[in-house]
Amino acid sequence: MIDYNYCLKRKIDPNVPRMCSKTVLDASTEGITFDSDGVCNFVRQAEWRLDHERFLGQEREKRLAGLVETIKASGVGKEYDCIIGLSGGVDSSCVAAQVVGLGLRPLAIHLDNGWNSELAVANIERIITKLGIDLITYVVDWDEIKDLQRAYFKASVLDLECVSDHAINTILLREASRRGIRYLLHGGNVATESILPTAWGYDKRDGKNLWSIHKKFGTRRLKTYPYMFPRKLFYYLFVRGIRAIPILNYVEYNKTEAVKSLQTDFDWRPYGRKHGENRFTRFFQEYYLPVKFNIDKRRAHLSSMIVSGEISRDEAIKQLEEPLYERNELEEDFRYVAGKLDFEPSELSALISRAPVRHTEYGNAAWMFDHSSKWVQLARYIAKGEFSLKRIRSVWAKPSYGSDQ
Repeated sequence: MIDYNYCLKRKIDPNVPRMCSKTVLDASTEGITFDSDGVCNFVRQAEWRLDHERFLGQEREKRLAGLVETIKASGVGKEYDCIIGLSGGVDSSCVAAQVVGLGLRPLAIHLDNGWNSELAVANIERIITKLGIDLITYVVDWDEIKDLQRAYFKASVLDLECVSDHAINTILLREASRRGIRYLLHGGNVATESILPTAWGYDKRDGKNLWSIHKKFGTRRLKTYPYMFPRKLFYYLFVRGIRAIPILNYVEYNKTEAVKSLQTDFDWRPYGRKHGENRFTRFFQEYYLPVKFNIDKRRAHLSSMIVSGEISRDEAIKQLEEPLYERNELEEDFRYVAGKLDFEPSELSALISRAPVRHTEYGNAAWMFDHSSKWVQLARYIAKGEFSLKRIRSVWAKPSYGSDQ
């Protein structure tokens, strides 16, 4: 019933031909190409992003000071000047600490999707108590979340996390719009996330795709689940002028050191693995993706850290030799996920065994989220209020590295 082979065995060999000479991505990665030095296109793109999206030295200090001043000015007369999402994970916890340290007044928002571990809840409580920030926890009716997640399994698509991530994106934008707040500060960063092949995910903001999948496979009305169609997203970004800022790109960020600081300053407890704060996310990344799509997201995460200089390639290979799951943990999580979603274990196993289906086989607005499109890139600058002749030239001058983000 349960496919143990991928999860329990080493799946990477440094001697395999066509492995990137700098990272741990290999020829099995959809969209990968190699140059004459054996370096893959994802590395070249990551290097470009590190040069253009991460700020260092005096430029960092100048940009950060300007950003903080702008956010504070936008929040004059308001209870909060920015909004942050808080999951209890490393990145979002660091964002909370950084934002308060910069003298900003954030409102933290957490989505309770029914899968959080007790440790995640405890970490969130430690963070908000120590920092003295307000928290709104948005609880979606469990039967609706369950129906959506069951629909995604039945649709046989790749990105099951769209259900939770679309909801939190909608909540953040909706709350910002309602309160007149222009800035959402988040933990996305190029230090640990500069590499993620497009084929390994689907844009979480495509509410048309979510609605289409649920219409075909769902059975319940979505009364409390927060979702937005593309036109609403357009309204939030271009009419309300809400901006999402990857604040960790403006500060010195090293994930290893960040974990140590969180433990020391907040008695924050580590999860032992990336996204271990959520049992569904763990199952999705460490069983569903590897078994159904042959995707081990550790490769992208570790490759990002190699390019940013946080770990060595040898260290990454050593980490990849560790199993995704121990056998007893896999059995426990498989039965837990199946039971929570009202599947028989054999039924869930059969669904995972079905042939993959691309998200775009269902209704979608994928063209709006094609990050390789220069028109979409220009639209993003317009949304940020940074549209200029210089920006037009920079977008058209940006090199293309094949199937990038």
